[in-house]
Amino acid sequence: LDHGSMYLRYNRNLLLHGCVPVDEDGNFIGLTIKGTTYTGRQLFDMLEANLRLAYSQPTENADLATDLMWYLWTGPNSPLFGKHDMTTFERYFISDPKAHVEGRNPYYHLRKDPEFIKKILAEFVLDPEVGHVINGHTPVKKGTDPIMANNKMIVIDGGFSKPYQKTTGIGGYTLLDNSYGMQLVTHQPFTTKADAIANLTDIISTRRVVETEARRRTVAETDIGTELQDEVEVLKRRLGELREEE
Repeated sequence: LDHGSMYLRYNRNLLLHGCVPVDEDGNFIGLTIKGTTYTGRQLFDMLEANLRLAYSQPTENADLATDLMWYLWTGPNSPLFGKHDMTTFERYFISDPKAHVEGRNPYYHLRKDPEFIKKILAEFVLDPEVGHVINGHTPVKKGTDPIMANNKMIVIDGGFSKPYQKTTGIGGYTLLDNSYGMQLVTHQPFTTKADAIANLTDIISTRRVVETEARRRTVAETDIGTELQDEVEVLKRRLGELREEE
C-alpha cells in the first residue's frame, strides 16, 4: 500500500493514467455518494482512499470500497475507464460495428485545448503556466500527434505492447525531463533478433524537443530538491537542540 496512486504531481507536472471526467462543456463531473458530490481532484482522492481500503480488507466483498473498485473498471465516470460503455460482450457475439461503440468521455477531444489543460493543472494545484499533463491509457493512433495543446498535453501511451503497434505504427514513447527541458523519444518497433543485430533496429529512436528551459533547472527546483531541503531543515533543528543540551 506504500506505492502507486490515482495521479502523481511531479516536478510541476501532472501524471495520470486515464482521464479527468468532464461534460461536453469541460465542467468536471463525477460521483455523488451519500449526498456528497466528488469531481476533479476530489474524485481521484476519494477513489484512491477507497481503493486502499478495499485492498487492505481482501475478505470484505459487500462494502462501498469494493463496489467502487468494480466501478473503476467499467463505470462511465471512472477516471481509469473514461467511456460510456464497455462493449467486450458485444464484440464477441455481435458483428454489427455499431454495437461495439463505447463512446469516450469529452476529455479526450477537449485535451487538445490549452485552456482546458490549464484548468486541469489548476484543479490539481499545479502552476498552469509551466505545468504539463502527462497522459497514458489510450494508445496514440498512427499519424496522430502525441503532443497537444501547445505542448501542455503529452500522450505517452504509444504502444510498447506489440499488439498495439498495428494501431500506433511505432514501438512506444519515452519521455525525458531533465535540467535542459523535455524531450519525447519515439522508438521503432522491435522486429527480430537477427534484424536487430544486423541493422541495429532495436535502438533506432527519434527525439523531439517538447520544451527547452531558458535557464537550466537546478536540483533545488525539483521535488527531490524540496525533499532534500526539508531534510536539511530537520537536521538543522536537531543540531540546534543538541547544542542547547550541551
